[in-house]
Amino acid sequence: MNPDLRAKLENNLSSYKDITAKLSTPEIYSDRTKMKSLNQELTKLEASVKLYQKYLDTEKSISETRELLIDDDKEMIAIAQDELKKYETELREVEVKIIEATVEKDPNDSRDVYMEIRAGTGGEEAAIFAGDLFKMYSRFSERNKWDIEVINSNISDHGGFKEIIFKVIGKNVFSQLKFESGTHRVQRVPDTETQGRVHTSASTVAVLPIIEQVDDIEINPADLRIDTYRASGAGGQHVNKTDSAVRITHLPTGIVSECQDDRSQHKNKAKALEYLHSRLLSAEQEKQKKDTDESRKKQIGTGDRSERIRTYNFPQGRVTDHRINLTLHKLEKILSGEALDDLIDALVTVSLASGVKSDKSAVAPSCIGFETIPKRALPRVNISTTSATSNIESKQPKLCSNPIEP
Repeated sequence: MNPDLRAKLENNLSSYKDITAKLSTPEIYSDRTKMKSLNQELTKLEASVKLYQKYLDTEKSISETRELLIDDDKEMIAIAQDELKKYETELREVEVKIIEATVEKDPNDSRDVYMEIRAGTGGEEAAIFAGDLFKMYSRFSERNKWDIEVINSNISDHGGFKEIIFKVIGKNVFSQLKFESGTHRVQRVPDTETQGRVHTSASTVAVLPIIEQVDDIEINPADLRIDTYRASGAGGQHVNKTDSAVRITHLPTGIVSECQDDRSQHKNKAKALEYLHSRLLSAEQEKQKKDTDESRKKQIGTGDRSERIRTYNFPQGRVTDHRINLTLHKLEKILSGEALDDLIDALVTVSLASGVKSDKSAVAPSCIGFETIPKRALPRVNISTTSATSNIESKQPKLCSNPIEP
C-alpha cells in the first residue's frame, strides 16, 4: 500500500478510536451539541476505518499463512498456497475499495469508450501486432461482459491492422481501459524473418471516453442582455422612427447578435435569438472537436518505439509496464485477455494512490468522443469577439498528462 495512504488511514483509525472513547464519557453525553458534532465526525470516518481494519486483518492472515509454507506436510503446503492466493486477491480488492473511498473519482470513469489502434514503427510486423492488441482487448472485454462494435478498420496484407477503431460498451469501461493509451512495443521474431532475428515494432493506442455531443443547447434568459435601438439605413419612416432594432448579448460568452431587418421589434428579436442559438451551438461543437483532436494527439504520440508505455517481449515471455516498473511473466495470458487485469489493477492502484495528497490531476487523461443526446445547458466559455467565426477560449482545465508516466 502507498505509504501516504497508509499514514492517512492510520490517522483516521486513531481519530476514530479517540472519538469513540470521548462519546462514552459522561461529559460528552450531557453535552448534546458536542455529542452531535462528534457523531458526525465518526460517521465520516466509519467507512474508511472499517475497510482499513479489514485490510489489516487480511495482512495478518497472509503473514500467518506464509508461516505454514515451511511445513513438511505437502498436503498442508498445498492448502496454504491456495489460501495465500485467496488472501492476496482479497487484499488487492480491499485496497482498491479503500482508495476509491478516499480519492475523488474521475468523472469519466463510468463512460463507454472509443479505442483507436494504429500500426507505428515496424511496417507489416507493427500491423500484425496491432491486430494482436485488438484481439487482447476484445477478449478482455468479453471476460468483463462488455460489447465491442467495430467502427472502421484498414486490414494489412498479412492479416493485421494498419488501423482499427472500435467502441467498447459496458459498465465502468473507461475506468479500466484509460491507462492503455500510448505506444505499445513488441519484441519478437516476425513470421517474415528468415534469419531468426528479434525485431522491435510498435503500435499506438488511444482511448477516448464517449461524451455526449452537443445536439442542441438551452439558453438561459438570465444570461441575455437585450437592447433595442433605432434602426439605421433605408426602410421607410416607421423603421427609422421607432426602436425596432434589437441587439442581444450572451453574457457568459460575449457573443452578440443583432437584427434590424424588420419593422417589427418582435420579429427582429426572434431572428436575433435564432442566430444567437446557431452561433452558440456551432461554437460548442467546434470546441468539442478541438478538445478531441488535442487529446488524441497527446495519447498516441509519434508511434516511435522509444515512446513506449509497455513492452511485450516474446523471447522472455514477459510484459513490462514502464510507467510503474512492473514486469509480469504472463505474456500469453495477458495477450489472451486473461491476465490483462493484473496490469490494469496495478495501474489503477498506483494512479488512485497518487491522489491521496489531494492531487486532482492524478487521473488518466480526460478526452472526448461523441454521442448524441437531447438538449443540455451550454458550458460557459469565453468569446471576446462578435464575429461569426469567433474562436473559443475554453475555461475548462487543460487535459492532464498520465500521472503514472515516468
